[in-house]
Amino acid sequence: MASRASFEAKQRTVSERGPEEIELSVVLPCLNEAETLESSIRKVQRTMTEAGIAGEVVVADNGSSDDSIEIAQRNGARVIHVTARGYGNALMGGIAAAKGRYVLMGDPDGSYDFGHIPRFVTELRKGAELVMGNRFRGGIQPGAMPALHQYLGNPVLSGLGRLFFHSPFGDFHCGLRAFSKAAYNCLRLQTAGMEFASEMVVKATLMKLAMVEVPTTLSPDGRSRPPHLRTWRDGWRHLRFLLLYSPRWLFLYPGLLLMMVGSVLELWLLPSAKTVGGITFDVHTMLYGAAFVLLGFQSVAFATFTKIFAIAEGLFPPDPVLEKVFRYVGLETGLLIGSALIACGLGGSLYAVHFWRSQHFGMLDYSRTMRLVIPSILLLVLGLQTVFASFFLSVLGMRRR
Repeated sequence: MASRASFEAKQRTVSERGPEEIELSVVLPCLNEAETLESSIRKVQRTMTEAGIAGEVVVADNGSSDDSIEIAQRNGARVIHVTARGYGNALMGGIAAAKGRYVLMGDPDGSYDFGHIPRFVTELRKGAELVMGNRFRGGIQPGAMPALHQYLGNPVLSGLGRLFFHSPFGDFHCGLRAFSKAAYNCLRLQTAGMEFASEMVVKATLMKLAMVEVPTTLSPDGRSRPPHLRTWRDGWRHLRFLLLYSPRWLFLYPGLLLMMVGSVLELWLLPSAKTVGGITFDVHTMLYGAAFVLLGFQSVAFATFTKIFAIAEGLFPPDPVLEKVFRYVGLETGLLIGSALIACGLGGSLYAVHFWRSQHFGMLDYSRTMRLVIPSILLLVLGLQTVFASFFLSVLGMRRR
């Protein structure tokens, strides 16, 4: 009780001097956490007192129907009521109300060790803007994390995060993390659910914030009810977010692969049919190749549209490479390329009609004529798509300029 009284006295003294004097705000998202909330608050208070950290405890209540609010107030925490449901909403509400220069967030279910708070604060004081905990480095106690999460979900999603965004973190979804309030405000986080954790790491990586990872532990939580986390639903939401925030992996790379495969098929079969291992590939395969090229082109265009729109909306930071490209490649360039493709397509089509005329508009050898028609149609459609895409990019670029 002495340490708690000491913390409350210190908190009152800091509040009298002004909110700028609070160094750390510990935000605890809460939805019916009566079983473990008191012990979590006391552990936070005791740790900050012993470490000499001027701080506060903010409980972001998300509609608790048990005694969580009364417990938080009785133990000297400041309660913020967040009506919009969701893990992300609760944290955003609590962080917005935090008075500290730094903010640490963690679930008050007894699974995270708030005794590690000084590790995070030390790195923040050194200049880090985001400090992530790593449970795999610190240790996961038996029964603390389902095997599906520990050996599949977390490693796979964290690996995708490193692959897609070159993030330095080995534990993308650790809920114990700290950051400067100024850096957080720059991130403009928006997701309301469990994917809030991924959004923070992705945007911090894209904005090249100063990031550090420290080891922490995970223990079995102290709740008798099931956790709020839903394995497949929330896992899909994390994966969906990673894909939506990576137009390169969602659109660009698959599109380039499709265009490459389709082009190879077209060029390989353009002179004549080919037989491999007793299997003959003819104009039917050429048709699929043309479809691959068109789908690939559309996918690459979607990647560009998405990137420009996201930058304009502030979801992505500006891309110097893209800015340089658009400095030299504008609407007129796209129109010239599109017109050239259309002209080639029309030329091939006219040649096909001329060949048909030479046969007195009668029956044709489809294998020969389709080798003229398929590439011609492909060039016509690609040309028109290039023209349309150029105009659309120009519209998107109006806001960018």
